[in-house]
Amino acid sequence: MTTEIPAFDADIVRQLLPIDPFDPAFQLDPYPVYRRIREESGQIFRMPAGTTIVLSHELSSAIFKSPHFGFGDGPMISDQFYPNPDGAPVRPLMFMDPPDHTRIRPLVNKAFTPRTVERLRGKAEQYVRELLVTTVEESTDGTVDLMNSVLRPLSGLVIGDLLDVPQRYHQDFFAFSKESGRGLDPAFTLTPEQRAARDAARGGFIAAGAEMVAERRIKPGDDLVSELVAVMAEGGERLTDLELSVTIMNLLAAGFSGIAALTGNCTIGLLREPGQLAWFRDNTDQAAPVVEELLRMDPPLQLLIRSALADTEVGGFTFAEGDHAVLLLGAANRDPEVYENPDTLDLTRPANRNLGFGHGIHFCVAAPIARMAAQVALVELVKHDLELVTEHPEHWPGMTLRTLGELPVRVRLAS
Repeated sequence: MTTEIPAFDADIVRQLLPIDPFDPAFQLDPYPVYRRIREESGQIFRMPAGTTIVLSHELSSAIFKSPHFGFGDGPMISDQFYPNPDGAPVRPLMFMDPPDHTRIRPLVNKAFTPRTVERLRGKAEQYVRELLVTTVEESTDGTVDLMNSVLRPLSGLVIGDLLDVPQRYHQDFFAFSKESGRGLDPAFTLTPEQRAARDAARGGFIAAGAEMVAERRIKPGDDLVSELVAVMAEGGERLTDLELSVTIMNLLAAGFSGIAALTGNCTIGLLREPGQLAWFRDNTDQAAPVVEELLRMDPPLQLLIRSALADTEVGGFTFAEGDHAVLLLGAANRDPEVYENPDTLDLTRPANRNLGFGHGIHFCVAAPIARMAAQVALVELVKHDLELVTEHPEHWPGMTLRTLGELPVRVRLAS
């Protein structure tokens, strides 16, 4: 059945979801909760208020690939759209269905080809080295906040190179990324104040994107923003001005928050396992599969909602048009039907596709650059002696985007 989503109410949230997104213990470590839910309720089940919860890797993959699921216009999704004074609301790329998604995604993909991303690898290595040395030298005892002094700035620098983002925007974008990331949570879990903060942050990204577009129209460069401006000028697969600004907002938010979330989760995941860390120090040529295993264990993207675009069936459950499936990707990535010892970090684990970046036509557009940044960060960091100050550092609030708020580490630089 199709359920109207009410305004924020903690009791109603618990009727729609099997998790308590307000529980600090859940935000700190959601994986024991996912395991308990799977043991008690199975791989797919329906909540009293009508939402269908999916923990299965196989069924989540099927929903991602199915043309019968997308975002639709239901109340769980429409709150993410951007108001358009001249017509229908504009969706960010990550919330688009075909045919709009089919029209815009190929234009954005041009900036994230393997060749383009690999051109940035050398600069990313330099950024990590310089940020780490500067941060440690400024510390009195070698204790640094690796997240906010190295990994978060790294994300801004690499996406900044790709989009040619002027340095003057970076600090604002880091601030915007916290609220826009929290704003990915289902609207019914957000207070009016949190939704207002999300909208203000996205508005800041959009305003900056509009300024960048205006600058590239006068002086184009070798970057994605200039390419999208050129497409508009050529009159090909045309973007409206608002679509262009919202698309740039989506890329900026993904870059400044998503890349940092992945590098942070990978770093703490590795530092928590001394044996695995020692193995990686001797096998840094395996950085690509190592990042995949760390991504599987603790993906930044924990949850996604899909709406049935037509009557359909998945896993023995029927969906009427407009019904919602909540995909718990953090649980799917530890599905015991797919992974042996799923709660164990094993950097030698045979390759097996995880859902950390989604799947299907909405696979994360920034995945190539996020993977590259994480690989570079880990290889550069393990050259030094690193020790966690605390096993459980603060996470930013939120249930969709899992990202560290800090990462205190003692660092002894290699000579």
